[in-house]
Amino acid sequence: MTGQEDAMDFVASPLGTSGESFWSGSGSTGLTTPALSPLSGPSKGDDLALSPLLSSPGSAYISFQGPAAWDAVRNICVVGAGYVGGPTAAVLALNNPAITVNVLDQDPRRIQKWTSPHLPVHEPGLVNVVRTTRDSTAIETNDPITNTTGTLKRRPNLFFTCDSTRVSQADMIFLAVNTPTKTFGEGAGRATNMTAIDKAVREIAAHAKPGTIIVEKSTVPCGTAQRVRQLLASLRPGIPFEVLSNPEFLAEGSAIDNLTTPDRVLIGSSGMPSGHHAARVLASVYSAWVPSTRILKINSWSSELAKLVANAMLAQRISSINSISAICERTGAEVDQVSQAIGLDPRIGPQFLKAGLGFGGSCFRKDIASLTYLAETLGLEDVADYWRQVNVMNEAQRNRFAGKVVQRFRGNLVGQKLALLGFAFKKGTGDPRESLAVDVIRLLLEERPLEIAVFDPFCRGEDILWEVGVVCGDASAVRVYGDPYLACSRANALLVITDCDQFRSSPRRSSTKSYTSEMDNSLGSDPTVQDVWVSNGATYHLTPQDACPTDCADCRSQSSRPTVLEPLEWARIAYNMKDPKWVFDGRGVLDMKEMEMLGVRVDAIGRRSDFL
Repeated sequence: MTGQEDAMDFVASPLGTSGESFWSGSGSTGLTTPALSPLSGPSKGDDLALSPLLSSPGSAYISFQGPAAWDAVRNICVVGAGYVGGPTAAVLALNNPAITVNVLDQDPRRIQKWTSPHLPVHEPGLVNVVRTTRDSTAIETNDPITNTTGTLKRRPNLFFTCDSTRVSQADMIFLAVNTPTKTFGEGAGRATNMTAIDKAVREIAAHAKPGTIIVEKSTVPCGTAQRVRQLLASLRPGIPFEVLSNPEFLAEGSAIDNLTTPDRVLIGSSGMPSGHHAARVLASVYSAWVPSTRILKINSWSSELAKLVANAMLAQRISSINSISAICERTGAEVDQVSQAIGLDPRIGPQFLKAGLGFGGSCFRKDIASLTYLAETLGLEDVADYWRQVNVMNEAQRNRFAGKVVQRFRGNLVGQKLALLGFAFKKGTGDPRESLAVDVIRLLLEERPLEIAVFDPFCRGEDILWEVGVVCGDASAVRVYGDPYLACSRANALLVITDCDQFRSSPRRSSTKSYTSEMDNSLGSDPTVQDVWVSNGATYHLTPQDACPTDCADCRSQSSRPTVLEPLEWARIAYNMKDPKWVFDGRGVLDMKEMEMLGVRVDAIGRRSDFL
């Protein structure tokens, strides 16, 4: 290449290592675990019949055919454009520029957001990956050997659509749909609602070409690969498909990092020759950027169970340390010191040993419930009881925290103003689903306070009120503030719900964060500015985005937020609180001595209070 600014189509692999949307509908929702358990599942012979072999002519089994059978994956369809499907599709497209990736979702509003400057999922780095793959992009090159530079043109290979017929073009289909807990019928509160999975599989059966590889990306109960295989066989008899389990291990706030540098990629297959081959095909897609040593091929049962167990183990550690925090509050021990001491043991480690209000979000509780239900259907009541207690302890921690607030006011919150700092289910996100704050608010509302003021730096006010309304019904006493000082002004008590760095009384150096940095630049960046993104040794010149309409609701919402998250001035907050000034620290982010010097009484998780 010469030193001129030449442009050419870029189709080779880029430089490098070379959540879920609800797919709703009227699809049936059968029992999840009982029909999938080894006690009632198909025999080995049934499994053979449903897993076609790579066979020679005249074989008793259907041969596994289609483009994917020859490792020629050219088109991938991701069903579900939510927290899992969208980021997964974007990273697949980024690292496989020769593969077309279509993201299919039945919600046109969600699809429209993915094609706009305002993505429906907010993750650090996501907007750059989407813009690189969704829009044409110029990649700056520099050859150190010849000392020449140039520009490669990267063609778009990520597309978002509501057109189900795109399934017919796919060599490989990822299922990334919503799998919530059932709220009705058999297994309500524990079993997984499979409506979205079943509907998606029916769409696939209606359009997919023979030989297509179906990949489970959603978190599903054990035996779902077998369930999907059986459903496809009944809807498209005689047509070969292979079904793989490839669970996601994404944490909100770090999803792109989790996808680009995964600690492991699990690929579960049927165990038949055709299943092993399909697993190799999927592994070849990941090998564009994931080292082979991190790709683990196992059977589909193990893969599906491993996802549930991984989340259950992490949640177990949180519930365990929270149970110890209750002991600390009745003694002279401090839970942070206990956590530090046991975390230094290399057999234990320090991760997930921070006491607090417990775990929220859409994963841990749901996955433990699914694991519990699996154990119940297998007749393992003692196992079910063991895991059920993890969720019980988690709920008890929030009840105990809210109960302490009521006790401090001698059981009377009538006429009191309470302020909550934080609402999102975890630090650094704007996701209010299954927020810990909702449970706390529900319990406090039973005591009829005058007002519960809520401030969260990332959550939208309408989302907060929606979540509170769903759980609590009447949310007239709940008011959302865009300014933390107004929220706390004239409050009788303040509750710290999330461990946002902004809330720390002795803030970390990294606490100041720009709203228009990577996490939220999809909401507030100027779409007419051509950005430059440097990643993995390549410099991408991103195509300018079209300007939003003047009445864009997302732009209005963003313009009402502060540009920078400054550390809170606790002296200012303390000065404007009403006596007695109580702060209930649910995350251990406050320096108790410093707060007491400001005339504030602190009741913190895992520490004995001097104000008994």
